Amino acid sequence: MTFKTKESRLLLILGGILVANAILSEFIGVKLFSVEETLGFEKFDLNLFGVKNLSFVMSAGVLTWPVIFIMTDIINEYFGVKQVRYLSVLTSILIAYAFFVVGGAMKLAPADFWVNQQIDGKAVDMNRAFAGIFGQGMWIIVGSIVAFLVGQFADVLIFHRIKRLTGERALWLRATGSTLVSQLIDSFVVIFIAFYLNPQYDYTWKMVAAIGLVNYTYKFVIAILMTPILYVVHGIIDRFLGKDLAHKMVQMAARK
Repeated sequence: MTFKTKESRLLLILGGILVANAILSEFIGVKLFSVEETLGFEKFDLNLFGVKNLSFVMSAGVLTWPVIFIMTDIINEYFGVKQVRYLSVLTSILIAYAFFVVGGAMKLAPADFWVNQQIDGKAVDMNRAFAGIFGQGMWIIVGSIVAFLVGQFADVLIFHRIKRLTGERALWLRATGSTLVSQLIDSFVVIFIAFYLNPQYDYTWKMVAAIGLVNYTYKFVIAILMTPILYVVHGIIDRFLGKDLAHKMVQMAARK
């Protein structure tokens, strides 16, 4: 098979960006950061459902989430539901494969000279650091994969439900609307599986609700802010495909 047509090259590029960013999100997600302090503000001190001292502490995986959101909706717009579902399942399999390979790498006997290193003047056990960064728990891995799949499937379903009502108008409504709903599901599913069901943690329903709501608030704001970029990407693709081909693909995608 060759990628001589504009449609095939576009799908390859968009799919590659989606898969790469989803896998990146899993591996950089081990780092937690303070949104407020990163932006130069003092941390909030929120109290939700009786859970105190909450602030906007997010996984670094949210850095690539807007790209995943845009790629999902663009692929949905031009190629339809089946392609997004196929890529979502493929991405989940590749994420699981990546963690399997990392698990094997963690079991390799480290070279003696590599273990003890100096980084910024501080002694670091590289083997422990490697395991600490890449060795995410099974519950977290399963939770993130399930949340990704459920969120993606919800996104494509809502996207096309809205499109049936609005036609080709209101791209912002079907794209941002579907993302807001899918990320609401994603925010709670991953916490529920990774921490509520995980016997290593003692999370309550109130903690799941409070932390999930804080995470979703951040994603809600980012989704709104990313809407103009969605139109920019849409315009670039229309120019690449040409007006007639782009219109034809959008119409065919709506029927799939």
